[in-house]
Amino acid sequence: MDENTPAPAPSYPAHPAGSADADLLTPYPVGLLLRGRRVVVVGGGHVAQRRVPTLIAAGAEVVVVSPEVTPAIEGLGEEITWLRRPFEEPDLDGAWYAIAATDSAVVNEAVTRAAEERRIFCVRSDDASHGTAWTPAVGRHDGVTVAVLSNREPRRSAALRDAVVEGMREGRIAARTSATHTPGVTLVGGGPGDPELITVAGRKALMEADVVVADRLAPRELLAELPADVELIDVAKLPRGRSAAQEEINRVIVEQALAGKRVARFKGGDNFVFGRGYEEIIACREAGVPVTVIPGLTSPVSVPGLAGVPVTHRGVTHEFTVISGHLPPGHPESLTNWTAVAQLRGTLVLMMAVENAPAIASALLVAGRDPGVPVAVICDGSMPTERTVLATLGTLADVLDREAVRPPAIIVVGEVVRVAHPDAF
Repeated sequence: MDENTPAPAPSYPAHPAGSADADLLTPYPVGLLLRGRRVVVVGGGHVAQRRVPTLIAAGAEVVVVSPEVTPAIEGLGEEITWLRRPFEEPDLDGAWYAIAATDSAVVNEAVTRAAEERRIFCVRSDDASHGTAWTPAVGRHDGVTVAVLSNREPRRSAALRDAVVEGMREGRIAARTSATHTPGVTLVGGGPGDPELITVAGRKALMEADVVVADRLAPRELLAELPADVELIDVAKLPRGRSAAQEEINRVIVEQALAGKRVARFKGGDNFVFGRGYEEIIACREAGVPVTVIPGLTSPVSVPGLAGVPVTHRGVTHEFTVISGHLPPGHPESLTNWTAVAQLRGTLVLMMAVENAPAIASALLVAGRDPGVPVAVICDGSMPTERTVLATLGTLADVLDREAVRPPAIIVVGEVVRVAHPDAF
């Protein structure tokens, strides 16, 4: 995927001391403050996919240089700058940090050489001994960052990191005994997006996997914590863009499990709330593949909760209804009776509905719902870019356009929004 092909770069000493034995190298650990600083990632494959989200989380101005990138990186949109071409040495001008992550040793060497000339620390993904920085196994808990560097033994680093972080979470510093390795598939619900909101069981399943099959909306920062020898298979589904067919996802997880691998199918939210998880259960069962489920926090409940909007409230509503809005009212494949929905008195939570929200609001109004009903649109729920846009059912279409609302977002319709924002209505 990263077919950059500049002229071969000359070899040069990987380290100022010119040590020929990388095993004798002793790295100096340091925490980099990258907020607002340019970081260049050369390569758009799965190594880059692991690293870019954590750089974004650190506040870096991330520049990805590669003719092609994975769908997950492409889906980062305005969060990064993508230079869609081969690497050029001036790309590193003004950078504070660089990562050479292509599948070409020639390109990676050229990046490392250019970084050396500019006194920029550089991680080299294909040969750590020829870089000037190493990427540690990183974990975070309660404001503390734990970083572990072993001598190019990624699983050992990840295990030590996990032991420390788990000990912090449980009030002790000790690693649990690893479970016996057994092939099969585990469906892991990742929650609404914040990596801290995955369950302990879900995170453990990721760390123990041989293969992780990941969606775009799964908590992407957790991918950086995977041991380096875990295979990452990207099955991102971009809105109106590149998309992995469900049948192909089913085939991949079954094939990997039948090959003796422990597979973690990593999804955002919960597996069974518009996650198509049960289709994967059926595929595994038909193939005789053992399959287990680790539920995740589902976004139609957790995202409003994080934003301070309850989906139920005593004396206000006795029910809430979750509906997929990926099809507009009147679509021949729609299974929703919008006239009946309009007669409900409780909370309506819409998922995947930003594009069709104006049509949905119109259908509800035509069917008799009050145009003054409060609406909260929670964008990028649980993420640093989270924001809440308020409207009424009658003004929703105009507000979505004025506020330039884009997916992902959860739309909450009902009097619970007034409870949460009494001064706005």
